Amino acid sequence: MKDITEEAVHFLDNIIDINCFPIKEIEKETKANRKIGLGMMGFADLLILLEIPYNSEEAEKLASKIMKFITETGRNKSRELGEKRGNFPNFKKSTWKNEKSMRNATITTIAPTGTIGIISNCSAGIEPIFAISYMRNVAGSLGENLAETNQLFEQVLREKELYSKEIIKKVAGKASIQDIEEIPDNIRKIFVSAHDVSPEWHLRIQAAFQKYTDNAVSKTINLPNSATIQDVEKIYMLAWKMKCKGITIYRDRSRDEQVINFYSEDKKEEENSDKCPNCGAEMIREEGCKTCKSCGYSVCG
Repeated sequence: MKDITEEAVHFLDNIIDINCFPIKEIEKETKANRKIGLGMMGFADLLILLEIPYNSEEAEKLASKIMKFITETGRNKSRELGEKRGNFPNFKKSTWKNEKSMRNATITTIAPTGTIGIISNCSAGIEPIFAISYMRNVAGSLGENLAETNQLFEQVLREKELYSKEIIKKVAGKASIQDIEEIPDNIRKIFVSAHDVSPEWHLRIQAAFQKYTDNAVSKTINLPNSATIQDVEKIYMLAWKMKCKGITIYRDRSRDEQVINFYSEDKKEEENSDKCPNCGAEMIREEGCKTCKSCGYSVCG
């Protein structure tokens, strides 16, 4: 990890010099501070391989340990580059002014890594796995969705000689596997999904990374459709108290179309019902959509 971190810092610093900026003003500001944002992804996969639950103190401590190492290693490399290539122009006006050298004003950022996570076949950023099996709505796919199943889950089942088509069928499209008795407790414990993790634990993991991250940390708290305004307020205030630089929440089905969805039989029955899942009132069908007469909740498709 030390070698990769040092190489990545060197690479990102080079990018600033060879980049094609849209306007001179952006180029001037970028080169004045030479901020870079080295991050990470695959944290949830790492926890699964180490058999550590995402919502645990052990995961929280590991998050701090990893990010502290990356940031400290990255800063040391930036100091080395500063001695060789010179400090960033605003160095004397920065918080680094008492240091001997520093090439970059900031070193670390944790980005969402959604697309590159898919390309690399690993979990996104520091997020827990969304679900064991879900449907991905792909832009430009002519309305076709892609079913995805977590490969580590299948791998663990095979290693424990528990794999069967029946179990895979049971987990398909479910937000959580915690109620599936055929799966042993120790496996359910490490395969916690985004909706299994409480808002507090989402924030504790984020804060552990934020403590050793120069810029912001990308993190989404997945909430059920029943989440209230008060629930959201509580999350944002707690994020502020934990000194996170930002926070995002997403309430399931708050949009007619969303990128990733569950596709369980319960969801299909709900979508085919003429009763609103939000308030229970009657829904009107027209032009391929159903809209609640009472609260305005809408389902299309």
